[in-house]
Amino acid sequence: MSAKKYIIVTGGVLSGIGKGVASAAIGRLLKEFNLEVNSLKIDPYLNVDAGNMNPNQHGETFVTEDGYEADLDLGHYERFLGIDMKRYNNMTAGQVYKYVIEKEREGKYLGATVQMVPHVTGRIKERIEEIDSEILLVEVGGTVGDIEGEIFLEAVRELSFEKGRENFLFIHVTFVPYLHITNEFKTKPTQQSIQLLRRIGIQPDMILVRTEKEIDFSSLEKIALFGGVPLENVINLPDLNNVYEVPEELNKKNLPLLISKKLNLSLDNNSYENIKWKSPKTFKNLKIALISKYTGTDDAHKSIMESIFLSGVNRPDIINAGELEEMKEENLKIFLSKYDGIIIPAGFGKRAIEGKIKAIKYARENNVPILGISLGMQLMVIEFARNVLNLKDANSTEFDENTPYPVIDLIAKSNKTINENNNSMRLGAHKINIFTNTKLFEIYSEATVLERHRHKHIVNYEKFQEIFEKPSDNFGKLTVSAMSDYVEAIELKNHPFYIGVQYHPEFKSKVGKPHPLFPAFIKAVENHSQNY
Repeated sequence: MSAKKYIIVTGGVLSGIGKGVASAAIGRLLKEFNLEVNSLKIDPYLNVDAGNMNPNQHGETFVTEDGYEADLDLGHYERFLGIDMKRYNNMTAGQVYKYVIEKEREGKYLGATVQMVPHVTGRIKERIEEIDSEILLVEVGGTVGDIEGEIFLEAVRELSFEKGRENFLFIHVTFVPYLHITNEFKTKPTQQSIQLLRRIGIQPDMILVRTEKEIDFSSLEKIALFGGVPLENVINLPDLNNVYEVPEELNKKNLPLLISKKLNLSLDNNSYENIKWKSPKTFKNLKIALISKYTGTDDAHKSIMESIFLSGVNRPDIINAGELEEMKEENLKIFLSKYDGIIIPAGFGKRAIEGKIKAIKYARENNVPILGISLGMQLMVIEFARNVLNLKDANSTEFDENTPYPVIDLIAKSNKTINENNNSMRLGAHKINIFTNTKLFEIYSEATVLERHRHKHIVNYEKFQEIFEKPSDNFGKLTVSAMSDYVEAIELKNHPFYIGVQYHPEFKSKVGKPHPLFPAFIKAVENHSQNY
């Protein structure tokens, strides 16, 4: 059996230049040549995982099948590679230091002075080696020069000599700014970034140059000269219309052949001419409002945005739920009337909740297609209880512990099993049963599915069954369309599309295969657009 191959991706000059997308695209290209690829995202922050991070600062928390709360870059890898990530696909500094300190306290180091080298680097290398794959993509988060990332770069440097430098390919993703006032690209920041990397002991084999537009040839020559990299291995990746064009762009620039040359890989020449990348090429311009209180960054709802995009529709507009909260009903109706569909996403905390409930009421009363996800579904139940069944002040105990009608309550108050760790947060994939004679069953065409969850509260079904009806009933109440130990989905009959789900369908969308709820929602939105 041939030796395992490693592709180490580092970043320079700026964060947020698309290092994760570039890494995922490289992995996708290699998969097209029938190579086995897996990935590891290294996050140098001290958090053990991304579960407690503010979405306005760090973007969404992505949940894997096995219930791990990860950085959103794992979502890129899932969508591009078409495989399910697991907790071992992400490593944080917090995990590494926690492990080393616990082992020291247990006496596992036999009294040795515990140090960054070899103990911390040793643990990093162990984690890298835990993933068994023909080719392992390792993305080192952050930017070269960051204090917290240096120990990870040292670890991969050591590993490259232990496993054989011929089995390693170091790719440095960097940014070259364009100065409009002088009409030129400036390569100096990239030169300095490469110098920092070389001081650590890593000589990049390839440089991926990110720019706003196609760079001039002389600038690439300068980067190659000062970076000590062959000119053919300096590849420009300018901004594209969408991230799903990146694999094809890199393929045009012979990246797979360059990688195979360095790592001595055998490529299928037939597939080289016929990349089977099924990303959408054209996009419908439907008006969809995503009602959120996290408006600091589009990344706060990255997987929902990409699920819509992968369904062939331009990404939704993010609407500030707090602003809706302050609007009078007639102004809110005028404002939302320009949208053909509404999404109420997940979230935690009381802020701006009433704005979301107003949007739900508008969608229900005006037959506007609406999809509620996790908290979004819970708010649909609250809105219905208040405004249809006249259970005034109905609420979730998350927002009002003294509500007279706690239609949403903590999982921990249920006498059913929460999870194997008795944790109040329900995480990861759980089996749900979908009832026949429902819109949800029409969408799935199957009765049992696995869906990913991330929530602490559930529908208080046992105490408030009067809100709901069975699929066979026709009392004008909310229909429970899916159950596990808890209510998993609700819908409303005689409405074009009124579906709320407790789980997160967006986490399971892949390129060429968006989660079925999103194309179904899009179809309803398109019909609404044509009818109005």
